[in-house]
Amino acid sequence: MRWDMKWRKETWETLNQEWDIIVIGGGITGAGILREAANAGLKTLLVEAYDFAFGTSSRSSKLIHGGFRYMSNGQFDVTYESVKEREWLLGEAKNLVTPLQFLVPLFKDGKMKESSLKIGTIIYDMMAKKWKHQFLSGQQTLAKCSIIRQEGLEKGVTYYDAQMDDSRFVLRIIREAVMAGATAINYTKVTQLLKDDTGRVNGVVLVDQSGEEDSPLEIRAKVVINATGPWSDEVRSSIRDTDKIRKLRGCHLVFPFDKFPLNHAVTLLHPDDGRLMFAIPWEGTVLVGTTDLDHPQAAGRPGNETCCTMEEIDYLLSAIEYTFPNVQVGKKDIISTMAGLRPIISSGAENPSDESRAHEVWDEDGLINIGGGKITIFRIMAIDVLNLARKYLEDVPEFKTNQRFFEPLPETLVANDMDDCFDLQTMNYLLGRYGLELGEMLAVGKAEELCQISPLPNIWAEVRWCVKSEAVLHLDDLLLRRVRLGLLLPNGGEEVMPKVKSIFQEEMKWTDEQWNREYQRYRDIWEQAYAPIPHDVKLELEGG
Repeated sequence: MRWDMKWRKETWETLNQEWDIIVIGGGITGAGILREAANAGLKTLLVEAYDFAFGTSSRSSKLIHGGFRYMSNGQFDVTYESVKEREWLLGEAKNLVTPLQFLVPLFKDGKMKESSLKIGTIIYDMMAKKWKHQFLSGQQTLAKCSIIRQEGLEKGVTYYDAQMDDSRFVLRIIREAVMAGATAINYTKVTQLLKDDTGRVNGVVLVDQSGEEDSPLEIRAKVVINATGPWSDEVRSSIRDTDKIRKLRGCHLVFPFDKFPLNHAVTLLHPDDGRLMFAIPWEGTVLVGTTDLDHPQAAGRPGNETCCTMEEIDYLLSAIEYTFPNVQVGKKDIISTMAGLRPIISSGAENPSDESRAHEVWDEDGLINIGGGKITIFRIMAIDVLNLARKYLEDVPEFKTNQRFFEPLPETLVANDMDDCFDLQTMNYLLGRYGLELGEMLAVGKAEELCQISPLPNIWAEVRWCVKSEAVLHLDDLLLRRVRLGLLLPNGGEEVMPKVKSIFQEEMKWTDEQWNREYQRYRDIWEQAYAPIPHDVKLELEGG
């Protein structure tokens, strides 16, 4: 399935019709709704103002998890629901969602009680109907992870959750929904909600942000769904002036594996406030996060980009120093930073971390809204939204969580000689990301592009495929969301930029002037929101 500029124009020309459902928002929530609606045979359109997975769904902790820490706040229902969905995803999204063992070190001067941790891990496994945790001595803990602080280390505990690439997760769901009959288009912004004579929302005004179409487009639907996450209040502001969403920012730091040689995911508690965080091997690097702070309305950043603050960077570095003092990584070692917003339903809790992660669905004048939740329970969220929307749809049976969201992986690939190009681990990695399209993706790549982009697990053929076939409009779409070179390689992937340029110019037919303009756009975004010390933070430090 090719999503190129020709596809964009052809898709835009088909939008002017009446739809069963219009979904606003191309993150994981919108993707899940689109997929389930496609399963039900409903004529469904998803529109995204920026790129697919642009916001929260490309800036998460890359985990499919039950939410171990939620139990300490009494959110057992949220944890149980998430654990069940984690187990379903491990079976349903093979190779895209993979098991990940976590190690929790217990220190003499630490804030976590051994008894609470043991009880918590037992309950966690019982929820999943598994028995995979282990209680370790101090020596056994060091044997599992030799870079953990030895001083005061008493014991350790292991438990399992799961890991994925969040933006690839979203994109695979959307593309398979489109293969099943749905329509989705990025860089298409909703600028107005339309209403019928009774005041019920029954359509939207769309503006094309790709530069291809000049005129706004009015389209109608039986029901409109607001799945914009942190920006839900902005979408619903024309019909309600009371906010429901509390935007909480989570910051992550990315380190090179050779400077931070972490072979196991480690759950760590911050020495100052006891907040639970993670250090995770991810895509050839190590990801550390996350914070949990109220996020003021950002201004002056292109496309609602968010960035880490110096307070958050220092906070995460102090947690690393406490748990891994011998690693000695600092600001100079950070490859990139990444900040996402959680769309939490506000209860007014003083501490952001005390807010519930439960989701809520509500109807306002025919606009179906959803807030809260998390990636792990996207399927349940989609079902709840669509069941509320059923009253506006004719003869649609109740939605249930028994439909397929991911197509089965192919048992065989393309040419037999592909077996000589990759090891089994790389092949499984690519299978998870591209599913049924893997054979086509490999066929698109040139012979010399069937090699890895060291030290990452990605191959160069992915770059060509994404530019050619995955609705890439800008350089940041590719480097920050499709193939994460801008997050995982130093200086935003500057060293590989000549090869990226050659592929872009060949596939997009860009002139040098077009490339230079896009390259500068990407550098501005990366420096401002993803650099080791983001541009806004540098200005803050310099008094600008």
